[in-house]
Amino acid sequence: NGVVAKPAPAAVRIALRADAPGIKEAKKVLGFDLPAKPKMSASRGERVALWIGPDEWLVIDAEESGIAAAFAKLGNANLSAVDVSHRNTAILLEGGAAHLVLNSGCPLDLSLAAFPVGACARTILSKSEIVLHREADDRFRVECWRSFSDYVWKFLVDSIKSV
Repeated sequence: NGVVAKPAPAAVRIALRADAPGIKEAKKVLGFDLPAKPKMSASRGERVALWIGPDEWLVIDAEESGIAAAFAKLGNANLSAVDVSHRNTAILLEGGAAHLVLNSGCPLDLSLAAFPVGACARTILSKSEIVLHREADDRFRVECWRSFSDYVWKFLVDSIKSV
């Protein structure tokens, strides 16, 4: 079926919560506006912000980007930016049938029409919570907690074999 799963490169991850003034401060650090609509993302270079909830985003960037330190300098008067890099890891799933592999355990409609490039969602994959981001027509990033990563990896590998 041509679907391949591989570990994503190391990255820094920031769990970001912000109100309106905090959103303006976050833009100064990120270099772009946070996505304001459900299931959307925004990016610049390797840096991406995934909309997780009405006032919540997951920011992912290159490991040496310095973004965690930049947020730390802001303090937390209008926003909360917590480095959760130690908590998460990611798996990249690529291939024409990647959406079918994911749909073997994810209840979302992952068709390109319903979940276009740039779409993201906090959802489940079988029994594990994940954050799913469609990076390209045929490529997804599956963010999960490290403690569930073996389970998620094995689930995906088994699903690849059955699709």
